[in-house]
Amino acid sequence: MTRWAKFVVSRKWWVLILTVLAVLISGLWGLGVFSKLSQGGYIDPNSEAAQVSSLVNEKFGPQSPDIVAIYTAPEGKTLADIGPEVEQNLAAFREQVPTLATASYWSVDPNTAKLMTSNDGTKALATISIDWDAGAHFTELDKMTAALTPPGIDTEFAGGTVVGYSFNVHLQQDLVRAEAIALPITLLLLVVVFGTVTAAAVPVFVGMLAVLSALAILRLLTTVTEVSSFSINVASLLGLGLAIDYGLFIVSRFREELASGTEPGAAVRRTVDTAGRTVMFSGLLLVCAFAGMLVFPQAVIRSLGFGAIAAVTGAAVLSLTAVPALLAVLGHRINSLAWRRGTVERGEERARKFWGGVVTKVMRRPATVAVTITAGLLLLAAPLFGASLGEVTYTALPPNDPARTAADTLSTEFPTTGEAATVMVRGENGAPPTTAQLSEVGAQVRAVDGVAAARMVAASDDFAILSATYAEGATPGQVVRDVRAIPAPAGVDVLVGGGAALVDDGNDAVTAKLPLMLAIMVGSTLVLLFLAFGSVVLPIKAVAMAGLSMAATFGVLTWIFQDGNGADLLDVTPAPLEATFVVLILAVVFGLSTDYEVFLMSRMVEARANGASTEEAVRFGAERTGRIVTTAAALLIIVTGAFTISGLSIMRFLGVGMILALIIDATVVRMLLVPSLVKLMGEANWWAPAWMRKVHEKVGIGH
Repeated sequence: MTRWAKFVVSRKWWVLILTVLAVLISGLWGLGVFSKLSQGGYIDPNSEAAQVSSLVNEKFGPQSPDIVAIYTAPEGKTLADIGPEVEQNLAAFREQVPTLATASYWSVDPNTAKLMTSNDGTKALATISIDWDAGAHFTELDKMTAALTPPGIDTEFAGGTVVGYSFNVHLQQDLVRAEAIALPITLLLLVVVFGTVTAAAVPVFVGMLAVLSALAILRLLTTVTEVSSFSINVASLLGLGLAIDYGLFIVSRFREELASGTEPGAAVRRTVDTAGRTVMFSGLLLVCAFAGMLVFPQAVIRSLGFGAIAAVTGAAVLSLTAVPALLAVLGHRINSLAWRRGTVERGEERARKFWGGVVTKVMRRPATVAVTITAGLLLLAAPLFGASLGEVTYTALPPNDPARTAADTLSTEFPTTGEAATVMVRGENGAPPTTAQLSEVGAQVRAVDGVAAARMVAASDDFAILSATYAEGATPGQVVRDVRAIPAPAGVDVLVGGGAALVDDGNDAVTAKLPLMLAIMVGSTLVLLFLAFGSVVLPIKAVAMAGLSMAATFGVLTWIFQDGNGADLLDVTPAPLEATFVVLILAVVFGLSTDYEVFLMSRMVEARANGASTEEAVRFGAERTGRIVTTAAALLIIVTGAFTISGLSIMRFLGVGMILALIIDATVVRMLLVPSLVKLMGEANWWAPAWMRKVHEKVGIGH
């Protein structure tokens, strides 16, 4: 870091200009990522349900239509009256848009037509599967639905692709709204904290660059793998928030060096060698935390990991290139445009006095503080024992969204929406199942509690498909598990698919891979913190504190979003926790928790290396970082808080989860619990074997 610091100072203009130009050019290219994002990726492609879906689609074509059009007969007319007009409209659509299959109430056999008619006989369905490989574009779905709307006939549109498109639109709107709200408020808060407009503008400027760089990284990834649309919001949220946090940390250290009488060039070199080293370790810790998300088979979870890693990488790299170069250019002008004379000095003095006083009081009764806070956090974590995993459905859309309204119509006004288990009876060695075997499986399926009816719907060379319709009030997941438990007749295999099976298999995959994710996060964090701090005890304590923060956060989330306490205030429907965002928040909370630990402990380790006692090191670290950590958390709360006004309940889940985690970790845990534990452990905090001390002296924080 020392050589890099010298290079940045000696070539400050070149580093600044080339970095900004590279980010702007790549960012403009990265804006094209929106049209290349996936709307799927929720299933485990290796699961039993995915295997059933793949075989059925291969033999019989797509079973889930992209668009489900719901036509309502105008007053005074019947469905038969509007039939010719609707069929003519569908024929014209097929000529304009490449399709794989279309079917309607007016074109199918009488038995199927009954399933495509509403209970009151005023509405009828048409299903359309688009051939996306023949030139159709997802971004043109609005035009497609407009073309499927006959004049004078009220038409609604449901279907998986329509719901996915609506999610994508809301995500883009949320992204623009969140940044429009967060940026000015963030800048204002930074002005208050720093006391000068110039110092406040540096982190915000770098934050905007970090978002552009993350978009470029994501677009590059779309050329080699599937990337979900949800990755954009995560990249924006973390890119902006972390770049501002890192900028805050580096600018604060630079001003501290200037205040001690160091000339600007030396102050930048000292800042990069200390705060820059801390940011480097922080970035590596966060990348390792999010790398754990890449072990899951679902593309959407990996995409969230990609988005987070892109954000962290962009924020850290810019904080070690553009920020120090800009500080070298500005020099003492970093304190210019103060909103009040002397505000910089007074603000720093008040912050150090406040946090020094808080920590002093904590260390007078460390055992009492530690036990009280730990007990309180464990109490908050209690609802976690009743948590269960669910899925993202159309109910996550705003109540007035047209796609959600249409899906509600489909669910409540039609005799069936295809909610059934797909039971595949597959003969061994390529032989087709016999009539006797199919009859035996069918009888066993009908006997399962929660199955209303089971009938054979298709047959191929070596398998036949039974559709097991769920009874009213049945729990689809339990029905799937019960059907899978029935003994298969000799000579055939029985596989179960369908929507509920895909969700269950996906959640099972999350549960199975979660220990590996945690092992990667914890293992890499321990190694990096050993190197950073040169201690055995401090890294273990950091991981334990992160676990406590995570447990308390998810306990409260379960209490609100699953148990329904306060759900009305957030305008969300209580439901099991969505697995994808549980994994994301888990990684974010763990990463940010260890991130703030690095900020705090880096100054303690630095003081300790300069000969301070444990108590003096704790006080020094809290005085120097208390304001930074709490401000960094407040800034991230502003950025993530903007998502709590999203129309999507899953984004509200993410926003509320982040706010809870930041409040718990940056204040209660980091500034109260950690100092009390460090005080209690005394000299044991700094113990390390000789080989670790040698490594730490070369690469660690404080040397």
